[in-house]
Amino acid sequence: MENKPSFEAEPALTINNLSVDYGFTDDAVHALRNVNLTLHKGEVLGLAGESGCGKSTLVYAATRLLPPPGLITSGEVWVTGDDGKQYNLLALNDRQLRRERWVDTAIVFQGALNSLNPVYKVGYQIKDAIKVHRPKWSAARREERAEELMDMVGIAHDRLNAYPHQLSGGMRQRVMIAMALALEPKVLIMDEPTTALDVVMQRQIVQQIMELRQKLGFAVIFITHDISLLIEIADRIAIMYAGEIIEDGKAMELYRQARHPYTKGLIGSFPPLHGARKELGGIPGSPPDLADLPQGCPFMARCAYARPECASYDVALQPTGLPQDSVGHTVACQLFVELQKDGVPLPTGLVNS
Repeated sequence: MENKPSFEAEPALTINNLSVDYGFTDDAVHALRNVNLTLHKGEVLGLAGESGCGKSTLVYAATRLLPPPGLITSGEVWVTGDDGKQYNLLALNDRQLRRERWVDTAIVFQGALNSLNPVYKVGYQIKDAIKVHRPKWSAARREERAEELMDMVGIAHDRLNAYPHQLSGGMRQRVMIAMALALEPKVLIMDEPTTALDVVMQRQIVQQIMELRQKLGFAVIFITHDISLLIEIADRIAIMYAGEIIEDGKAMELYRQARHPYTKGLIGSFPPLHGARKELGGIPGSPPDLADLPQGCPFMARCAYARPECASYDVALQPTGLPQDSVGHTVACQLFVELQKDGVPLPTGLVNS
């Protein structure tokens, strides 16, 4: 996993101004607010943040899997198809959407046991998805493809005849990965795929995902609380807080030169894998109520660097403008922007690693 392959600059999936509410009244929860995100072909994009910040809502809304009372109130999701042309996934009718799923985009859900049908053998479930999208394939060809997929994720062919409850947690998760890759999608979304697995199995699953990505060339959105894992496997990391993306940049650059106080707090909450031991930090307080967001910066009440200007926070993601940062490193922080604009030296915690 140390040698990350380079990815193409061409977008595989682009999210524009996506907003989501839970509820239909004046007290609706504003779970996402004008989120913009681009996933490039072949890229591994990590999506991190605390529980309730909107990570899963973002990918479920972008793939039109958002359950009621979730409501997409604005936005577009552009996907690049096989022919190189882009289409707005949110504008597809039901028939078009059914044809797109598992072909251009696929998702591995958080709980494999809940995602697999308990009364059908896993082989049947894998082949059923293939049958729907490849109706001209013979039964023998579907069986051959199912065996190929099992080989791909390191499971013996005879486990195709097993029911989900007869497999371990790690094997069920591998079956979900096999099913998601059955039709060779361009974008693979993984919603905390290693949750509830032991650390050894987590490592094996992540290693396998990276190997398959290198072999097949699909792009990945990897959702997790564990930012230390993303630093190791991701090309780029987007940090979410209170329904917004507040920082986006290259993985190692974000780790060494995080510009948003929240990002620095997240990184400081995990023990380093190398080097001297150090006391873990943390982020005091709790995320804001999304049904009643405070004025100004939503992180202001928890921020050690907060200033009066933060109460009138109205800044979108923009380049940091620092010479040591890459062009694609963006941050949404009033403090950072105001001090940069005025030529005032930035607080040490916002500049140094």
